[in-house]
Amino acid sequence: MTTIQEAASALKVDNLHAWYGESHILHGMSFTLQRGEIVALLGRNGSGRTTTLRAIMGLVDRREGIISIGGTSAIALPPHLVARLGVGYCPEERAIFASLSCEENLLLPPAQSSGGMPLEEIYTLLPNLAERRQTPGTRLSGGEQQMLAIARILRTGARVLLLDEISEGLAPVIVDRLFDLITELKSRGYTILLVEQNKYFAEPLADRFLVVERGKVAMALTGAELSAKADLVDRTLGV
Repeated sequence: MTTIQEAASALKVDNLHAWYGESHILHGMSFTLQRGEIVALLGRNGSGRTTTLRAIMGLVDRREGIISIGGTSAIALPPHLVARLGVGYCPEERAIFASLSCEENLLLPPAQSSGGMPLEEIYTLLPNLAERRQTPGTRLSGGEQQMLAIARILRTGARVLLLDEISEGLAPVIVDRLFDLITELKSRGYTILLVEQNKYFAEPLADRFLVVERGKVAMALTGAELSAKADLVDRTLGV
């Protein structure tokens, strides 16, 4: 029987297992995201956070368990059909096409669901991209590439965003701009699952925090609980 909470969920993952070849990476990941919520996955490298995003998108060799997106089962769907459910994935490597201009990169992905953000609205939200619209991908800074990668997802109409280490290796001023962008997207009702190594970037953004160890959730914390258990969390993260 479907509960009211489940019906409202943007994303539900229950007892999710995932493999790359013979390597069993996820060992029963379980969590739920409500619409408009930001949840951060914290953990050490190799804990299974990125694999969780890839498993949701269908980008692993094998997966078992429950993945429900807006009430629709996605565990057996290939990546392009997961995208059509309104899910957008921004990998850590960004996947910008170097030979295309900033604007050509933005225009490349087709709409996957209704409500895609118009190009001019993206340029209003991210004026840096407007200034660099004719610049080749190879000449964009790391921060500009990261903004472009997120903007490209917004063009598709995705409302559930899977963002992998978006602040990694960027200058503090660019991290601040990304913080402002995520804050604005939250105000517009986007649902965001955020993988972050930088606890201090995620802490003021996220509604809840899931600490991942050995392919499953070891701790589920609110912001207040994250502060109260800071020493324990830092030891778990190896900070």
